[in-house]
Amino acid sequence: MLHVTCDLCGKKLHPGNDPHFVVKVEVFAAHDPAGLTEDDLDEDHMEAFSEMLREMEEEVTAEHISPTAQQLRFDLCATCRQRYLRDPLGKEAAQKFDFSEN
Repeated sequence: MLHVTCDLCGKKLHPGNDPHFVVKVEVFAAHDPAGLTEDDLDEDHMEAFSEMLREMEEEVTAEHISPTAQQLRFDLCATCRQRYLRDPLGKEAAQKFDFSEN
């Protein structure tokens, strides 16, 4: 039997009886390509690429490898789904903290 728990409130959800929702989020680095110049067209890109490959082969270790994209998956109950859709980035919750100056 499949066990599903709401990732926000921790409520146990029973497939078939309780509606549950899946939120998938993908986070990746934005790439803003620069415009081409005459110097870019004149450059020997194959030589630069070969040099980059040589450097990477020398430096590649587990610490240097980082994922460029990350995919996240969350299971939500109906109540938490509504809360998530109202404030998907959590801005509202972040503004509720009001710390006094001591």
